[in-house]
Amino acid sequence: MNKVSASQAAMTQNAAHSAPSAASLKTRPNSVGYNVAKLREDFPILRQTVNGKPLVYLDNAATTQKPTAVIDCIRRVYENDYSNVHRGVHTLSQRSTDLFEGAREKLQQFLNAKHSHEIMFVRGTTEAINLVAQSFGRSTLKEGDEILITAMEHHSNIVPWQMLCEQTGAKLKVAPIDRTGELLLDEFEQLLSPRTRLVSVCHMSNALGTINPVKAIIELAHSREIPVLLDGAQAAPHMVVDVQDLDCDFYALSGHKLYGPTGIGILYGKEKWLEAMPPYQGGGDMIRRVTFERTEYNALPFKFEAGTPNIVDAIALGTAVEYLETIGMDAIAEYENQLLQYATERALEIPQLTIVGTAERKGAILSFTLERIHPHDIGTILDHLGIAIRAGHHCAMPVMDFFGVPATARASFGLYNTFEEIDILVDGIRKVIEVFG
Repeated sequence: MNKVSASQAAMTQNAAHSAPSAASLKTRPNSVGYNVAKLREDFPILRQTVNGKPLVYLDNAATTQKPTAVIDCIRRVYENDYSNVHRGVHTLSQRSTDLFEGAREKLQQFLNAKHSHEIMFVRGTTEAINLVAQSFGRSTLKEGDEILITAMEHHSNIVPWQMLCEQTGAKLKVAPIDRTGELLLDEFEQLLSPRTRLVSVCHMSNALGTINPVKAIIELAHSREIPVLLDGAQAAPHMVVDVQDLDCDFYALSGHKLYGPTGIGILYGKEKWLEAMPPYQGGGDMIRRVTFERTEYNALPFKFEAGTPNIVDAIALGTAVEYLETIGMDAIAEYENQLLQYATERALEIPQLTIVGTAERKGAILSFTLERIHPHDIGTILDHLGIAIRAGHHCAMPVMDFFGVPATARASFGLYNTFEEIDILVDGIRKVIEVFG
């Protein structure tokens, strides 16, 4: 693994974005009309100190902090409107149902899905992928069929397909990446075969920040009539996602990475696939009629929502995407792009630091290693300085194996991070190096 040169660093973003200098970035933190100081007031947790230092939260790829609007929504629903949904004729049940289904419509609009019944509430991206594997996969695949993923996938987009292959006799194929962490698209295309039944790829890598050329991937797959699932856990908080424009067949995301609650997420699926797929789980609300002889399943989306759903957190996820839309996903993407460019420039000032993941198109993730210092030690010392990063394999062990490292340290940025926090991070990294001599 080679050190990243300044010229390579300039390639870390889409060529359509010109990279401002570090000095200019520091003097214009409110570019594109972005008032980060005001936004930070919406996040109570950011006001605290950790180990006597102001909290610098840079672990957004793992989970994001929650704005007051989301926190207040959860409290308000429990205090005023909470009841079970879809099943009651009384006022509270009707209120809860209206809020719950209203949240579904908000997610439909956020993803620009064609129909609200193409939006299924699940626990998160992991459950969404497992749903597709066990419903679409088990009803479609047979021995010798193939599923194609990439070498940069999160475990949640590897293990469900391995389990499916064990169940059906299908084979898992893996498209390679290069040393920048970018997908080798020509080799991906070569792996598409008459036996390929599904393509499942991350929209954005959680370990590297790579933004995959998903429209090109979808076009290649669709030219062979192969459906495509996108793992959008990392992409959805950082960019506009339009599932109709992408033309993906399935899109999965997690609420807790989207400034919403934990334990709630979304599976989008095209109506034609969802109608043909059998239910994932059995129980209440996914049925229309039950006898001891047979069960008639409910219509979409309820066919895939067995049991009492995570009502309040679904409603709060709707509030979270409303909050993001008041800021504007394009504005968030532009601001975070500048944060990443500045962080990359500052990181390259440290000779002992190696950036892991330098694809031309990247999201706001900076993964790195330091010579002779384990990432866990980096994370521990930075925590003593009030800086929260992630250290480990990031549920992407094959990525670590590819780059020949046991783990990386990962600073990941969100809509509330600042250029000053990046300076604090860089100063902290220098202190880590001092500690280890």
